[in-house]
Parts: sequence; C-alpha cells; structure tokens
Amino acid sequence: MARTLAIGDVHGCFQALVTLANFVSLRPDDTLVMLGDYVDRGPDSRSVLDWLVEYEEVGNLVALRGNHEVMMLHARHSPAARRDWLRYGGDATLKSYWPFEGPGKISDVDERHWSFLETRLLNYYETEDCFFVHANADPNLSLDEQPDYMLYWEPFNDPPRHVSGKTMVCGHSSQSSGEPLSVGHAICIDTAVYKGRWLTCLEPATGECWQANDNGHTRRFMLAETQ
Repeated sequence: MARTLAIGDVHGCFQALVTLANFVSLRPDDTLVMLGDYVDRGPDSRSVLDWLVEYEEVGNLVALRGNHEVMMLHARHSPAARRDWLRYGGDATLKSYWPFEGPGKISDVDERHWSFLETRLLNYYETEDCFFVHANADPNLSLDEQPDYMLYWEPFNDPPRHVSGKTMVCGHSSQSSGEPLSVGHAICIDTAVYKGRWLTCLEPATGECWQANDNGHTRRFMLAETQ
C-alpha cells in the first residue's frame, strides 16, 4: 500500500538522512515529503542536496522550501544577505563544497543544486487528510493565501486547528527532546538532528515514526500526543 511519509529538517546531516531512508525502506510508490531546511549547520549539506536531486529522478519526491533555503538563495546575489546567512549556518554549507583548508565560496555551489533550490521547491503540500508546511500556517487563511513569514519563520507554539480541518505536519521548531511534538491537529517533526538528536520520518496516516542520527543509530515508535 502506498505511503505518504514526511521527513523533518535535515540541516546537512547526510549520514542521518541515508540511515533513515534505509531504515524506513522507501518504496517506489511512497510519496516522500521533505519539510525543508536541507542545508546549514550540519557537516554535509552538499551531499544532502545531491541525495535529493538524485532521489527525485527515481522516487516521488515532494520537497518544501524552508527558511534556510530562502536565506541561501538570497545569499547568492546579495553580499549583505550572505553575511547574515553565514551567521546562521551557511558557513557549514559552503565548507561542504570546499574540501581544503579555509572557508568555501558561494561560487563553489553546484549549479544543479541552485537549479533544484530555485525551481523544484514548493510552499506547501496537501493530501485528503493532512497538509505539510515548513514552519506553520495561519489557521484562518487557505494554504494558497499564507504569507511567507508563516510558512518559513513562524514558531510552532501550539497552533490552533486550521480552517481546513486537516492535520498540519511541519518542522522548523527544533524539539530539543529529540521527539516529535503532537497536539493532535498539528505535529512538529524537527527533532534537532544537527544538535546530536534525531532525524524523524513520520507516516501521518498511522502515526508511525522512524528516527536515525548521524552516528547510525535508529529507533521506531508510534506518535504520542502531548495534550
């Protein structure tokens, strides 16, 4: 049976991503929804983007845009935006493209990665029962009316139920516990992998969760509501 699976913020933690994909045993008929923030902070953003580009060619990938992709794209053309991006983990991203001593440069980024970031990322994705965003959604606005600050920047903070009645699945708000945060109608699965915690994959239809970290450890459990 086809599954819809969501993976939270990767933040350059390529080993955790590969371990998690293998642990979940991705199938050709799965829809894999990536919630954004593929780059920055972790050690290997370049390999994460390589994996996404290559997976898109063989699997059903839905890749959302996160605030770190927004910052990276702005940094390409603006020195001022680049300075801000470097302070929020962009330095680690550039370093992943430069295997020698010293920092990398924006010109080191692969052109196919720029193309992926500029043309393949979505603001949101929805199914019959759920919708997926990077950060949050205004509960009173339809998905196609959402402002950028809600989609990319707004913290989780126990959001009200969306007017659609659908369950929201998001990332962005890092859960230092390493466990997803569910309030029933909204679920945050950014579980702080770059801080040494876990990368999470959730199947919303069943509540099943798979996790992996950059050390190759895995665990599997059912989602529990906190309220």
